[in-house]
Amino acid sequence: MESDDRTALTNRGNVGDVSTHFLTALATILLPMVLHAQITFERTYGGEASDEGSSAWQTGDGGYVITGATYATGLSRPDVYVVRTDARGDTLWTRTLGDTCADRGEFVQQTADGGYIVAGFTESFGAGRTDVYLMKFSASGDTLWTRTFGGSNNDVAYSAEQTIDGGYIITGYTYSFGAGSSDVYLVKTDASGDSMWTRTFGGGSYDWGNSVQQTADSGYIIVGGTISYGAGWEDVYLIKTDPRGTMQWCTTLGGSGNDVGNSVRQTTDSGYVLAGMTESFGAGDNDVFLVKTSANGDTVWTRTFGGPGPDWGRSVQQTLDGGYVVAGQMWTADTVQDMSTSSGPALAVRHCGQRPSAALATTAAITSSRPLTAAMSSPEPPAPSARRAVTFISSRPIG
Repeated sequence: MESDDRTALTNRGNVGDVSTHFLTALATILLPMVLHAQITFERTYGGEASDEGSSAWQTGDGGYVITGATYATGLSRPDVYVVRTDARGDTLWTRTLGDTCADRGEFVQQTADGGYIVAGFTESFGAGRTDVYLMKFSASGDTLWTRTFGGSNNDVAYSAEQTIDGGYIITGYTYSFGAGSSDVYLVKTDASGDSMWTRTFGGGSYDWGNSVQQTADSGYIIVGGTISYGAGWEDVYLIKTDPRGTMQWCTTLGGSGNDVGNSVRQTTDSGYVLAGMTESFGAGDNDVFLVKTSANGDTVWTRTFGGPGPDWGRSVQQTLDGGYVVAGQMWTADTVQDMSTSSGPALAVRHCGQRPSAALATTAAITSSRPLTAAMSSPEPPAPSARRAVTFISSRPIG
């Protein structure tokens, strides 16, 4: 695999050398009103080496589980890092998993049996240079099984969820299979992590999935990014499948700049809400992008949030009052802009079709599991001798 292919998803880091820098700031945005959040605790985890967090999930006992990567083994390549805490953020146990090459956890969720599922990628195991890595842990952190999925090239998972049959659904990207340079990769497993089926979606260029959820009809909704289709260099890519992973419809959203979806959830009206980033609309370099669609993927409304700096939406959930909570990063003071009243161009919505004329992906991002918690690494790429620690912040809404 040539290096320019491996670096297509640059904000997710170079999959080949894993010089990745994850979430760099945190903002909690409550909709329909923007409210402040009060920090209840802040913790760092790790040793003398660099450690990075990529996903957090609140557990049934009010504690948290976090995954990411650690360099604690002293090697130049990281291992998967899992941290379990109590409700105050104090460490209950930590686990590492991997070998001499790069291995990383990108997403974690508590499972119905009280254990944990972690999805990410591995260079140490599997068939190719980088494979999807699925890991099942018991409630006490013991490794129950691991699975790899992929071919001879680079394949990565960014999101996973336990399904109603006790199995798992995984999304990310694949260079090994599909129609283009990279395609959205969808893998369904049984409860033991064995593959039941795999699907790819995309065109002749770069396409990837960042978030997946099983829907009320037992199908799946996926959001990510596409360069193969849409109006701009990079557009939000929203895909709906049936329970067997067969595409029912797909939609792209965006304008002339880079736009990407990082998180998607089905809403109580059977539609969908997604959060991500837009360069095409809003006030700054890039803004938080919030989109509500119908059950068929048609846009109901869009909103942007942010200031003149770079702002991202990483995770979204519907709240009990019918609003939405979004977690991400915000570098500037809050400003809210309704896209329908902005002076910029109208939102371009295209169903999957013509490939645009321009080239490489420049953004892609991770999702965190619960909107009021986040795991992150230090804000700037460190000098070679610098140390990064996993930073975990828990907050609660005020007002």
